[in-house]
Amino acid sequence: MKHLLCPILFTFLIIGCKREIYQPNIRSHEFPNYVDTESKPIRQQEKKIYQTTSGVSASNKFNGARLNDFKAENDSTFTVTIEPENTPINPSPWYAFKLWSETPRKIYLNINYQNGKHRYLPKLSMDGKSWTDLDSNQIAERGGNVQFPLNLSQDTLWIAGQELFTTDHLQEWLGEMKRNNPETKVSTYGKSKLGRPLRTVTLSKNKKQQKEIIVLMSRQHPPETTGQTAFLYFVERLLENDELTRAFKQKYQVLLFPMQNPDGVDLGHWRHNAGGIDLNRDWDRYNQPETKQMAKYIIDFADKSKSKVVLGLDFHSTYEDVYYTNNSDTATAYPNFAKSWLNEIKKSIPDYEPNISPSNVGQPVSKGWFFVQFNAVGITYEIGDDTPRDFIKTKSSIAAEKMMMVLLGRER
Repeated sequence: MKHLLCPILFTFLIIGCKREIYQPNIRSHEFPNYVDTESKPIRQQEKKIYQTTSGVSASNKFNGARLNDFKAENDSTFTVTIEPENTPINPSPWYAFKLWSETPRKIYLNINYQNGKHRYLPKLSMDGKSWTDLDSNQIAERGGNVQFPLNLSQDTLWIAGQELFTTDHLQEWLGEMKRNNPETKVSTYGKSKLGRPLRTVTLSKNKKQQKEIIVLMSRQHPPETTGQTAFLYFVERLLENDELTRAFKQKYQVLLFPMQNPDGVDLGHWRHNAGGIDLNRDWDRYNQPETKQMAKYIIDFADKSKSKVVLGLDFHSTYEDVYYTNNSDTATAYPNFAKSWLNEIKKSIPDYEPNISPSNVGQPVSKGWFFVQFNAVGITYEIGDDTPRDFIKTKSSIAAEKMMMVLLGRER
């Protein structure tokens, strides 16, 4: 019973060794706000090419696509139907599909959402790699659905809620990282519900024994690609070879989890994994394989290297940039980290005021898990859907640099 109560500033129970219902070294936590994360059925979208008699076609036959129906209303107006993987669900509908026409023409496209309303400004691409925003002035919104004009030809036009970053892109990124940074170690720590590999990367210099651990994670929610972009730029700064990064990796080791929900990403889900669950509500019972295996890997890694996890950053996207922190950070191994780090970021970006939203541990999300499992600082790093991409790069690079400086005690 001596491990029953967690030494934190608020009162809730931590169920310890007497509830060994999971892996032996993973503790089940009782967060104040329970969320049911037992698997629920999902509705698979049919992968197909939709053809109309007017010569306009649509396709969802690629990773990350979301298109549940496509039909012609008349010779110039077409309707896309977008449905979620299941309900209830966060009403932030993801869409991604291809369009083309047998002859060059201008069309009007309706996007009709089921169980949601318009959130993501359409992005356009001719190759699925380079993307531009559709002019928002061309979008007419009606009751949560939208209509906008498009110019089509025989060349494929990609339309998506955000830039695509699927498991295909991840594999390219991991390969390039390994080629350019031989000290990194890419590993597979498990499989998703549908059997996709779950990847992790270790950044460190020399021996890893007793070096404190930083965890960076991303893509629990499939559409949140601006958070993924911030993660990639953050890591890019850590991979630079300068005196600061060398000193940082001599003292610390970093575990990267670039895509925790590969099934949801490739299936074009709005929010959930293939078990129909929001993974960022499963950090107490570990009902989903992705959460359970990641938690076990981190705990085992810390045990084997005789180290402790001191910081966990989870990269997400929302309507605007915000840092979600724990009110209880004063009880962590680095009680002043969040305040010092965000202040250093503020000083380094002209006219920038970080949007900080602290809260008690409530729902079983990752930032709370880092605290109750390791007594570590946990922060959810949110990037706005429409945050300029060049600013994402600038802020993420600065944030990574200031994290290293604060952890090394080099604040200005």
